[in-house]
Amino acid sequence: MDSGSNGQVNVSGVGSQAKRLLTAQEVAAHSSRESCWIIVHGNVYDVTDFLDGGSKIILKYAGKDATKEYDPIHPPDAITTNLKPDKHLGPVDRSTINQIALDDPMSEEEQARQARINSRPRLSEILNLHDFEAVARQVMPEKAWAYYSSAADDEITHRENHAAFHRIWFRPRILRDVTKVDWSTRILGHKSSMPVYITATALGKLGHPDGELNLTRAAAKHGLIQMIPTLASCSFDEIVKSLFFQLYVNRDRSITKRIVQHAEGRGIKALFITVDAPQLGRREKDMRQKFDAEDPSEVSKAGQGNVDRSQGAARAISSFIDPALQWADLDWFRSITKMPLILKGVQSWEDALEAYDRGLAGVVLSNHGGRQLDFARSGVEVLVEVVSKLKEKRGLNFPNEKFQLFVDGGVRRATDVIKAVALGATAVGIGRPFLYAYSSYGPDGIDKALQILHEEFEMNMRLLGARTIAEIVPEMVDASNIHTHVVPVPMDNLYEGNYFLGARLKEVKPKL
Repeated sequence: MDSGSNGQVNVSGVGSQAKRLLTAQEVAAHSSRESCWIIVHGNVYDVTDFLDGGSKIILKYAGKDATKEYDPIHPPDAITTNLKPDKHLGPVDRSTINQIALDDPMSEEEQARQARINSRPRLSEILNLHDFEAVARQVMPEKAWAYYSSAADDEITHRENHAAFHRIWFRPRILRDVTKVDWSTRILGHKSSMPVYITATALGKLGHPDGELNLTRAAAKHGLIQMIPTLASCSFDEIVKSLFFQLYVNRDRSITKRIVQHAEGRGIKALFITVDAPQLGRREKDMRQKFDAEDPSEVSKAGQGNVDRSQGAARAISSFIDPALQWADLDWFRSITKMPLILKGVQSWEDALEAYDRGLAGVVLSNHGGRQLDFARSGVEVLVEVVSKLKEKRGLNFPNEKFQLFVDGGVRRATDVIKAVALGATAVGIGRPFLYAYSSYGPDGIDKALQILHEEFEMNMRLLGARTIAEIVPEMVDASNIHTHVVPVPMDNLYEGNYFLGARLKEVKPKL
């Protein structure tokens, strides 16, 4: 097997013996439980053995081209990795595909979506990260939008993540020479063009065929660090130029060990262990969509059969996550890797202190983008108490190279990042806005998003009177109201317009 220039896996030959071309008619003849063939990227596979256990959904594509359904949630090498070589049947004769209907015709819904894509504003008219979200909602497939945008329960924490930044005010300094300003920094010892990293988000191909590769390429181009997600829809080795890896801990620790050591062997420099997801939250927009695609490879490898597909993509892809993860397991992680360990999803100063005392490299103060426990506080609010308590308890000052604090959730402006840095964060993670950027406009969208952030950094650092990241100090912000929670939740037209969708009647055609 080798990889072509398009990143897809070429399996036209197994070993030294080339496979003969198969016709579309031959493939269509194997569309039953007893003999199930599918086409993926122009190659034919016998997946009959996959029908036992949690992969029965594959019958939907028996005898057909399954590429369109396969791509959004699978790395391109998933099928070749999990299937025995004798099940790689060879390439399909593309000239025969037009002789048989292997794909459903474009639905009216998809035709309408394509029309909306053609009506997008010009990229030059996109002025901020909020704009990408507004466009993405209109042009993304409904299930993809539901998965990316959904949050827990009433989505109070989701909107609070951003609203919390509104309770922090600036105290600018004046009469400083700000002709040149520099917002570059170092994150866990590694250079970054700004105090931002691209945080881990699952199923990147739901929004664009290149998925997380859009982020990898943009990170390299703009000097940022990307965090690779466990549930990426690109293969790990495609996006391995990244420095950080986010880990969902598998019940089967041998699988976790393999993943971690493979990441370290390929040059990953830091392991971010997700600790806020012993069970996935109820993400109701996502749950309203029935997840009818095949399992991502990590789910299949975990042997989790009978996946519940009635509650959306998040529940369907997360059944392998270990709810028994505990503090004592950190010693086991140290025994299998030399990478610095960071806990992702810390939500109290007590746990941050515990992480420091156990010698970890840092913590991400995060509530999983509001997707887990509704009414969890924002990461930036937790940051304020962590900085205060760790100074009181251990005499620490932040930012601190030996124990770094990160924040994610709700970041939409460079001013949000600057506020977090002033309060002691080394950097912040941004996830959804970058997904929306490339889902709306492809690679040009993510380039535009990062350009916007750079321009915002330049302007706001000048206006704040800070020439470098080191000059962004606590005295430049007033966070005295950060712990004030407004109840009831105020009307947020931007949020309502982009996100909230309640129960809706099915379209009913009139009798006459």
